[in-house]
Amino acid sequence: MAVAIAGQRHGQGAFGGAQTGPNPTDRGKLGTKRHTLTDQRGAPLAVVVTGANCHDMKAATTTLDSLVVRRPRPTPERPQHLCLDKGYDYPEIEAAVRKRHYTVHLRHRGECSPRRRRHPARRWVVERTGSWHNRFRKLLIRFEKRMENYRGLVHFACALIVYRLTVLG
Repeated sequence: MAVAIAGQRHGQGAFGGAQTGPNPTDRGKLGTKRHTLTDQRGAPLAVVVTGANCHDMKAATTTLDSLVVRRPRPTPERPQHLCLDKGYDYPEIEAAVRKRHYTVHLRHRGECSPRRRRHPARRWVVERTGSWHNRFRKLLIRFEKRMENYRGLVHFACALIVYRLTVLG
């Protein structure tokens, strides 16, 4: 069973540059946001970098379309699941995800968590991947003025994360 999980992580931009915006949670300082799509182990499958003021809804379809490896075609025997949190609870997002043939697992806003869970919580997987990204000091605080340089560092960090997951165990 293939499971993909989407999430985002904030980072500060010291000098600004392209694709930065005022961070609503950090007194309006310029910052960037990494929108990440991971598998069930936490290996990054797609990363999109936007300004900190970009809403998650606006980058969701871009993140789904920026997969590095072509995904196998889902079948009824082997469906591909996509777990989203309440920040992605919009009809446009749900329609776009279904159009890409994912089985959507989305808790709606205002919905309480049930006492008995049928599926284990998977939100921590994306948070852990964001923590792995932040262990690279060049990514924690963005000092690069050019977006291409920062995006290259993010992709290099993703390659190292996948290497560490597969080779080092």
